[in-house]
Amino acid sequence: MNGEEEFFDAVTGFDSDNSSGEFSEANQRLTGVIHVDTSKSNGIGKAGDGPAQENGIQKHRTSLPAPMFTRSDFSVWSILKKCIGLELSKITMPIAFNEPLSFLQRITEYMEHVYLIHRASRQPQSLERMQSVAAFAVSAVASQWERTGKPFNPLLGETYELIREDLGFRFISEQVSHHPPISAFYSEGLHQDFLFHGSIYPKLKFWGKSVEAEPRGTITLELLKHKEAYTWTNPTCCVHNVIIGKLWIEQYGTVEILNHRTGDKCVLHFKPCGLFGKELHKVEGYIQDKSKKKLFMIYGKWTECLWGVDPVAYESFRKQERRGDSLRKTKPDDGPEKADGDVADTVPESQETVQVIPGSKLLWRVNTRPPNSAQMYNFTSFTVSLNELETGMEKILAPTDCRLRPDIRGMENGNMDLASQEKERLEEKQREARRERAREEAEWQTRWFHRGSNPYTGTPDWLYTGGYFERDFSGCPDIY
Repeated sequence: MNGEEEFFDAVTGFDSDNSSGEFSEANQRLTGVIHVDTSKSNGIGKAGDGPAQENGIQKHRTSLPAPMFTRSDFSVWSILKKCIGLELSKITMPIAFNEPLSFLQRITEYMEHVYLIHRASRQPQSLERMQSVAAFAVSAVASQWERTGKPFNPLLGETYELIREDLGFRFISEQVSHHPPISAFYSEGLHQDFLFHGSIYPKLKFWGKSVEAEPRGTITLELLKHKEAYTWTNPTCCVHNVIIGKLWIEQYGTVEILNHRTGDKCVLHFKPCGLFGKELHKVEGYIQDKSKKKLFMIYGKWTECLWGVDPVAYESFRKQERRGDSLRKTKPDDGPEKADGDVADTVPESQETVQVIPGSKLLWRVNTRPPNSAQMYNFTSFTVSLNELETGMEKILAPTDCRLRPDIRGMENGNMDLASQEKERLEEKQREARRERAREEAEWQTRWFHRGSNPYTGTPDWLYTGGYFERDFSGCPDIY
């Protein structure tokens, strides 16, 4: 990674782009996340010697071992001022700006609302399937709301797996490239209903007061029963006030989801917040057939919910709304003034809620975050469980799994000094390994993914090689 990339990674919460833990439509009101022992059917041995749970169901933890470390004593600018004249690669950000997760674990948060994929698979009509797929694509970025901590950069060769029988999927990811940083992932339904895979590598731009992460890489969802494949790319994510002021996040840009079998397309516009913040978090779009006839309208907020309605009802409502707006006179100086210079960008106030158009149907609603979320890096219930390491699990996981990273584990346990020391040690170990490969003129060999072309778009992609869940980890690199 060059100096510029390291600087951006340090300042932002992104190495790339990525909702709450609903696991069936019937259980949407449950806030706890449960985990079924997977030792019998998924190649994982007994998780440990913990107390047996009723009916074989084991609950995930509901809080982190230690509360979030305060960042109030740190500012990016106070660090950068001391580094004037230094190479960007020499600037090290305090670990207090991190959150105790690897970026590979953050990608796994795509799966929090996996029930939407299961719902799509059950739908007999392609239009209804596209509605659920669109809701899944929006839900995948919902967990980023108020998540201003930076995930740890994955080490080259780092992996993360997650098996959830209760949610009906298993997931594996690998850091396949260091510069540019590329994370590849693959997930499959435990009932052979879907495949979900892709590779993530963002383009980062620094705009003075904000950092913009433009997503690169194709995301593919295959509904096996229907022989359908959908592809899309995530919206652009922007972190404001990286130098001074309160950090806040917005998503914007157009996401196009294509059904490669039918030619149907869903176009979703993630709105920028605008001068007075009226568009903050809004998503609007439509589903069209291959002849570009609009079949269904979609609207909502990526932080809250998504609704859909018939195009005729939508247009009728919008016309009435515009007539109402023309009767109201607004002053040109309403709202906060635009910030310039070194002044922080004003954090827009989130509007009340989504105004529901009569006749609409709910496609997705975000889960309520746990009451202690603010003390846990604004994690969702699903996210809290991602770095959990049950007794005996280290004997079963690949030695490259994120759960075994000592710097992340140290931060999670509240030992910031140990976390900082381990982070520096691991980064130096990675650099030395790279120097050794250069001396031997050896190429890095990925273990679970390989370069290829996306079978539906033809664009370059990283494809799952297979074999991970057979659990032969004898050739895994020593990265920790």
